[in-house]
Amino acid sequence: MSSVKEIVILSGKGGTGKTTLASTLSKLFENKVIADADVDAADMFIMLKPKKEKVVPFKGKSIAIIDYEKCTSCGVCQSLCRFDAISYENEKYVISPYLCDGCTLCELACPVNAISMEQQTVGEWYVSNTEHGKMVHSKLYPGAENSGNLVTMVKHQAQLLAKENRNDYVVIDGPPGIGCPVTSSLSGASLAVLVTEPTFSGIHDLKRVYKVAKHFNVASAIVINKYDLNEENVKLIEQFACDEKIPVIGKIPFNKAIVDAQVSLKTPIDLEDDILKEPFIEIYKNILKLLEA
Repeated sequence: MSSVKEIVILSGKGGTGKTTLASTLSKLFENKVIADADVDAADMFIMLKPKKEKVVPFKGKSIAIIDYEKCTSCGVCQSLCRFDAISYENEKYVISPYLCDGCTLCELACPVNAISMEQQTVGEWYVSNTEHGKMVHSKLYPGAENSGNLVTMVKHQAQLLAKENRNDYVVIDGPPGIGCPVTSSLSGASLAVLVTEPTFSGIHDLKRVYKVAKHFNVASAIVINKYDLNEENVKLIEQFACDEKIPVIGKIPFNKAIVDAQVSLKTPIDLEDDILKEPFIEIYKNILKLLEA
C-alpha cells in the first residue's frame, strides 16, 4: 500500500458497543497499529492489556504563574482578569489554575513583570506492546482540557509508528459524540465506521455523527449493534443509510455471551462460538472491501 489507512470507529453516543467492535477489529486486522483515541474515558487497554514501553508527558495550555518575590500586590492583574481567575487570599493574589484561560493579559499588564505563562502537563501518552501488535494510547488527567489535541497526538504517533514498521493500517477506537475529540479523530481518516443501536436516541446520534464525518469528507459505513431488539428501528436506520448512500457493513445481535466475554476481558472473536464470531468477521471483510475500492 502507498500509505497507511486509518479506520476510526465512532458512535454518536456512548455505550453503543464502539470499543467492543474496535477491540475486536484490532485483533482481526493484520499488520496494523492500534490506537485508543477516546482520551477522556480510555478503556480499550482493559481488553488488550498493553505493556507500556514508552511514556511521554503531554503538555496542554499555559496558565499564569505569579513570582511572589517580584509581586507588589498592586491588584492590576485581578482588576483586568475577565475570567475571575485571580483572588486575594492571605494578603496575596492567587491565580486559580482551573479558572485561568491562558489569555496572557495579566502577564502583559503586570507593571513589575511578576507574572509569566507556564505550560501545564495535562496527561500522558504511551506506546505499548499487546499480543496483537503495537498500541498508542493515553491518559488525560481528571478535569484537564485539550483532549482534542491529545487525540491528534495519539493519531500522529500511531501514524509514525505504522510508517516506521511498514504497517498497512491504523485501527482507532474513537471518542463518542460529535465534539472536538471526534473532529480530531476524523482528520486524515480513510473510513469512519459508525456504530449505532436501533433506538430513537441511537438513530438521532447516528445522524449527527454522520454529518460531522460528511463535513470532513470522510467515507462512512454503518454497523448496527443489538439489531434484533427492534426491527422497526433497524428499518429506519437502513432507510437513512439508503437515502445517504452509506453502506451497512454489519449487524451484531444481542447476546449475553458477548457481555460475559467482556466481563472475562475477552472480545467476541476470542470465543469458541463461530456463530458469535461471524458478524465481526463479516464487518472486517466489508471494511477491507471498502478500503480497496
